[in-house]
Amino acid sequence: MSRHPRSAGTPATVALERAGVPFELRTYEHRAGAPSFGLEAAEALGVDPARVFKTLLVSASRRLAVGIVPVSRILDLKAMAAELAEKKVTMAEPALAERTTGYVVGGISPLGQKRQLPTVLDESATGFATILVSGGRRGLDVELAPADLLALTRGTTAAIAR
Repeated sequence: MSRHPRSAGTPATVALERAGVPFELRTYEHRAGAPSFGLEAAEALGVDPARVFKTLLVSASRRLAVGIVPVSRILDLKAMAAELAEKKVTMAEPALAERTTGYVVGGISPLGQKRQLPTVLDESATGFATILVSGGRRGLDVELAPADLLALTRGTTAAIAR
């Protein structure tokens, strides 16, 4: 992978560039009305959906957190709650997710968010040399090593997908 000194200019790509993390921009034409942003990305980019990860925000008792799971699977809310040492978590409302991260739904990146949130990456990511996550807008993904994603988000891994 190569670095991109002049990338898409999203907060996610700026964070990657500042950190000196190698990544590759992957772009595709987003279709309005696509039933699944993540599966659309996997298909358009010709990538196994198990390597393309979606960023989801959850609400815990008094905080928000980020769960990152393959687009072909769903977030296990009980497993996410357990990992966060919470009794229960629910999916954050889309408007709250957008306000908190600074991104629009379908383009929420785990990188470059307005503030650092507790982040959990599904452990399946560690089985790949690189994975794809949103680059900060619909139609833009970044490919990077899971270890780099964890380092930049200060995240942990756990079995949070089902």
